[in-house]
Amino acid sequence: MIFIKKVGNRVGKNSPVISGELEKRKGAVMARYKTKYPGVFYREAQRKGWKGTERVYYVIFKKNGKVHEEKVGRQYENAMTPAKAARIRAERIEGKRRSPKEIREAAKAKAKRYTISRLWEEFKKQKQGELKTFDDYAYDYHKFIEPNFGDKEPDQIHPLDIDRFKRRVMKGKAPSTIRNKLALLSSIINFGASRRLCPPLPFKIARPRVENETTEDLTPEQLSRLLEVLNSDPNYQVAGAMKMALFTGMRASEIFGLQWRDIGFQRGFIHIRDPKSGTDQKIPLNDVTRNLLENHPRTSKYIFPGRGGRRRQRAEKAANRIKAAAGLPKDFRPFHGLRHVYASMLASSGEVDLYTLQKLLTHKSPQMTQRYAHLRDDALKRASNLAGALIDEVVNGKERAEDQSV
Repeated sequence: MIFIKKVGNRVGKNSPVISGELEKRKGAVMARYKTKYPGVFYREAQRKGWKGTERVYYVIFKKNGKVHEEKVGRQYENAMTPAKAARIRAERIEGKRRSPKEIREAAKAKAKRYTISRLWEEFKKQKQGELKTFDDYAYDYHKFIEPNFGDKEPDQIHPLDIDRFKRRVMKGKAPSTIRNKLALLSSIINFGASRRLCPPLPFKIARPRVENETTEDLTPEQLSRLLEVLNSDPNYQVAGAMKMALFTGMRASEIFGLQWRDIGFQRGFIHIRDPKSGTDQKIPLNDVTRNLLENHPRTSKYIFPGRGGRRRQRAEKAANRIKAAAGLPKDFRPFHGLRHVYASMLASSGEVDLYTLQKLLTHKSPQMTQRYAHLRDDALKRASNLAGALIDEVVNGKERAEDQSV
């Protein structure tokens, strides 16, 4: 038996159909064809993308006192059959399957929810012009955060996920490196929570404790070997950048962002734009740095550019190769370590006070420069001992002269 459904006021409910050739236009009567499965019927419809027609299956059932009629799939497009439709109907009655409307609403809700990737895009719009080191954040996000957390929402991240990240992804990395990556993840989530884009993380991410008082240094022999390698290395851009760190104490990010316009050859100063301390700084252009820059090729507006003359972002591979060739300790950090070497040499010389050293290193506060105070104290002790030796020499010499005159 064929039944048709009322559309408008033309046909009554369950009226028999004499002819199967009914119009398929919107608003027209569509025939309902029963199957051997209770509550399962189909209609004939134009096949999508092909000639001819196909069956479109529906189910009808009563639940919680309400009659539901739902489309469950097309014959060819969804490989739907009467038996499969009957199983879907049973699952709907038992509450094991959501309705198409519920699925659509869930998809809309999910599209509105913020994953870490969506939060990053918002974070980037806001912070790209504010953070001086945003390029470093972008590198860390795409290399470490996105592959591991990008498709997760904050409330889907659990302490176990953090533990796995530290154990698998960050294996062998320095505690400071792990701490920085986790700090970035926290910053992204906190940014979203502060703008009510997502709930805050329900737990505090445990970060490795970092000892910040490390002051790397090199012996005269190690420094000599390093300079020999730097002078002969084929990657003159990275070698030059490492020399710049040693000669000026500048940070790697400041060196990579340095442009030729920032070098005042006439007035003898280097203009550091957007340093970590916040405001632009100027440091003296010493003779050894002047000689380095005057003999360095100009291939870009940046002094030590990366590929295509663009601003360099990283130099870890070449710098680590140079470090190994010079036989430096494995835990020596090529750029940051050379900054420490520069500061240590000045502090231990006894000729530079900590205030001057703070200005040369562009430290924001004197507390950051205090790590070199013991070197300054050692220099003062040597100077004091030298004074004592000189006085002793004068006294002893006078006594010897008096003894000889008797």
